[in-house]
Amino acid sequence: MHASDAEKRFSRQTLLPEVGRQGQERLARAAVFLVGAGGLASAAAYYLVAAGVGTIGIADSDRVEISNLNRQILHDASRIGMTKVASARQCLETFHPGVTVNTIAQRLTSTQALTTVFADYDLIIDCTDNFAARYRINAAAMKSGTPWIYGAASGFEGQVMTIVPGKGPCYRCLYPSSPGDTDRVVPVMGVAPGIVGMVQAAEAIKQILGTGTLLLGRMLFVDLLDMNFSELNISRNPNCPDCGH
Repeated sequence: MHASDAEKRFSRQTLLPEVGRQGQERLARAAVFLVGAGGLASAAAYYLVAAGVGTIGIADSDRVEISNLNRQILHDASRIGMTKVASARQCLETFHPGVTVNTIAQRLTSTQALTTVFADYDLIIDCTDNFAARYRINAAAMKSGTPWIYGAASGFEGQVMTIVPGKGPCYRCLYPSSPGDTDRVVPVMGVAPGIVGMVQAAEAIKQILGTGTLLLGRMLFVDLLDMNFSELNISRNPNCPDCGH
C-alpha cells in the first residue's frame, strides 16, 4: 500500500489527539496474536486490522462449518470446509492488503508452546471458549510477560478483562480453579461475541497507544437483553500460583 493510500485509509482516526501520526505508526508496528478464529476473533481481528495494526497472528485447528456463520463473520459460505485460519487470512488480507497475517492451523495445547509464540507478539487476545485454554494462556502470558485480554460470550451476555503481568490480578486470581468444562454446545446470539470482540479490540488499541484506562482489575459484564453494562472489581491474590510472589 502506498503511503498516500495509508494516510487516506486512517485519516479519520489520525485526527484524534490520542492517535495522530505517531500513534498510527505504533499501530502499524504492533503485533497482536489471537488464540482462536471464531466469533470473538471475527470482531476483534476486523477492528484491529481496520485500525491499522500491522501484524496479526491467529491459531485455530478447526475448519469452517455452516453453524459458525451466525457469529463468525471472518468466514462465509464459500469457505465452508476451509481451515479457519486460512479463511481468516483471506478475509483480512482482502479487507486490508497492507496487513501481515501469520497463521497456525493447530491447537496450542501446552503452556510452553504458547509461551514461545507469545514472545513474538506485543499483545494476546483470548478468543477461545473453554477454561483449560484460558489457564494455559494465562500461565504463558505470565511467563512471557505479555499482556492479554480475556473475553467470553454466551447467550446474550459477555465479559471482558485486561490482564497485564505485574499489574493487577490475572485470570487465575479471578478463577483459582476451573468451574469445569462440558462438551455441550453453548447457545449464543451472534451479536454477543461481536460486541465482546470489539471491546477486546478497543482494549488492545488503547494498550498499543498507551492511552485511556484499561480494564485492569475490572471485569466488564455485558447484558444485551437488558442493555446493561456493569463492572466487578477483582483483587490480586498474593498466593496465586501464576502471578503471586
